[in-house]
Amino acid sequence: MTKIKYVEISDKEFWYTLDRHLPEKEFEKKVNSKQGYVLLENDKPVGLLRYNLFWDNTPFCTMLFIDWNNQKKGYGKELLEYWEKDMKSQGYDFVLTSTQVDETAQHFYRKLGYKDCGGLIIDIPNYEQPMEMFLIKAI
Repeated sequence: MTKIKYVEISDKEFWYTLDRHLPEKEFEKKVNSKQGYVLLENDKPVGLLRYNLFWDNTPFCTMLFIDWNNQKKGYGKELLEYWEKDMKSQGYDFVLTSTQVDETAQHFYRKLGYKDCGGLIIDIPNYEQPMEMFLIKAI
């Protein structure tokens, strides 16, 4: 049985097993602002989602990750749909996310109704990466 909850300070150890991109000083902000969720399977954490507000007014999913051993079970879809419903209940009409063009996550998002809406190329030496593609969905 799955349960989704807002991230809490007590989730920090688990959080950093999946999310190595969030600076630790930002973790507490995610807790305080309720801008992160943890998905539990039988009371064991297996996935997370974090977001912020793009342009200070648009929900933007900055990370969705399910533990490797629990992928392909529908947890990512469940977590994303939970977030979308939460954002809708807070009065938002659309959400954004992004992924690199060389990652398969783009197919996951498209299956769930997201549409391509732009891209960002970073070509500064030492920071180069494949193009970051942005996806949008009306909720």
